[in-house]
Amino acid sequence: MKNDFIALTDFSSHELTGMLDLADRIKQSPQEFDSALKGKTLGMIFNKKSTRTRISFQVGMFQLGGMGLFLGPEDLQLARGETISDTGKVLSRFLDGIMIRTFSHSDVLDLAKYATVPVINGLTDFNHPCQALADMMTLREKFGTLEGLKLAYVGDSNNVAVSLLFACVKFGLHISLVSPKGYTITKEALEMSREEAGSKNLNVVLTENVQEGVSGADVVYTDVWASMGQEEERQQRLKDLAAYSINDQVMRWAGPKAVFMHCLPAHRSEEVSSSVIDGPGSIVFDQAENRLHLQKAVMVSLMQ
Repeated sequence: MKNDFIALTDFSSHELTGMLDLADRIKQSPQEFDSALKGKTLGMIFNKKSTRTRISFQVGMFQLGGMGLFLGPEDLQLARGETISDTGKVLSRFLDGIMIRTFSHSDVLDLAKYATVPVINGLTDFNHPCQALADMMTLREKFGTLEGLKLAYVGDSNNVAVSLLFACVKFGLHISLVSPKGYTITKEALEMSREEAGSKNLNVVLTENVQEGVSGADVVYTDVWASMGQEEERQQRLKDLAAYSINDQVMRWAGPKAVFMHCLPAHRSEEVSSSVIDGPGSIVFDQAENRLHLQKAVMVSLMQ
């Protein structure tokens, strides 16, 4: 097992399946793990606002017998120019692990390079591995298996889409990435998964056509159209992505057994209608809950 949790591409399918299995055990029998990280402390660096990530990590550490220490944007000397390398070295003398939720992916890579304790990627502008792995846990609960499922991601192919691509390839799902021009997934992300997807005969489809992309999908997934740091682009994004909103018609194109997923927070009546997110096929709150169990598994794997 790797010392850090930065991208799903750093792990084998076997290792990631082991994390899902551990998350299932923790969810089913939390009392068996209530001392797994007794006396240990996770430093949680937040340069972005958070609901699910902050609460799930902090509660998770408490339930494992340890402590989560919140470190906001103005709480560290990083805000006054201290380097990420010096910060990583110092925090490693005090902490048993570091979780960071930030903008630049290079900050996570640099922190992991200089820290001597495990570093967990809580989100960057490039990827969101904790979310995608929790999504795989949720889908395995729903369908009983992951191999052969089709996931259609619709909208801005952002950091969530990147980690979903990585997760689908690792666990044997086909994926359609449905985005307009200018919002497609990066070539870097595609290249990172191209060889493994080919070896597993998985379909990785990029299309601008929503009906084509979601047709026959077991899972329809979307995210907000303007992420943190993109507020100035919001009006243009609403215009460009207006035809990519998930509504009842889109779910009918997918099929009667399709489930709907969203990493939250959701902007209702923008990327998704209330009838879909509150509908019988929505599993968004199961996803949110499983962030807790999955991240506890990650912390136990790295910090025990």
